[in-house]
This record gives sequence, C-alpha cells and structure tokens, in this order.
Amino acid sequence: MTVYSVLVALTVAVHFGFIAYLVLGGFVACRWPRTIALHVTAVLWGLGSVALDLPCPLTGLERWARARAGMPPLPSAGFIAHYITGVLYPASWVPGVQAAVFAVVLASWVLVIRRRRSSPAGSPGR
Repeated sequence: MTVYSVLVALTVAVHFGFIAYLVLGGFVACRWPRTIALHVTAVLWGLGSVALDLPCPLTGLERWARARAGMPPLPSAGFIAHYITGVLYPASWVPGVQAAVFAVVLASWVLVIRRRRSSPAGSPGR
C-alpha cells in the first residue's frame, strides 16, 4: 500500500466524518454549545456545495491522491454520488434525503436554542 493509497483512505474517512458532523453536529452542540459556530460553518459549506456547486477540497484531495496511487478516478459527480447515492439510497431519493438532512439540522438547532434559553448563564459547556 502506497502513501497515496493511505491518503485516499484517510480522505474518505474524513469526508464521511464531515458528512456525519454536518447531519448530527447540532446535537453535539446541545452538549457543547460552543461548537455551534463550527456546525453552522459545516452546514453553510454543505449547503454551498449542493446549491452553488462549490468544489469540495476533500474531493479534490481524493482525486489527486487516487491519480498518484494508480487508482481509478473518482467519478465526475464526486464523493457523495460515488460512495453514498445509489449505495445507501437510490438516486431518485436525493431530494427527500436532502430534505431529511435539512429537517434533522433544523431540529437540532431548535434544541440548541431551547437549551440555551432554559439553562442558567453560568452552566458548564458554555
């Protein structure tokens, strides 16, 4: 296994971690409220990636490392299309999955706001 193959594997792992954090990070902020800014940033990046077709640096890194590792290239549609859509759910479900992710993020943020309003000013984790 080459260094580039390891880099591909690490990039894929970080990418899955980022997506998991994007979906569930608001619930992390319920426990550790200071992380909400990081979650908002992740959500904005994800939204920009989907709505504005912003290039993902992790996808770029994976493409670069795959080429140097002699691996087949990542399809032009990118990471999510290659590893998630059509693997975890059918491609026809994309709008519904995006709506569900939005609903989960929104629900987590509502919980964060309610927790902030109901907790004393000097509570731990702030």
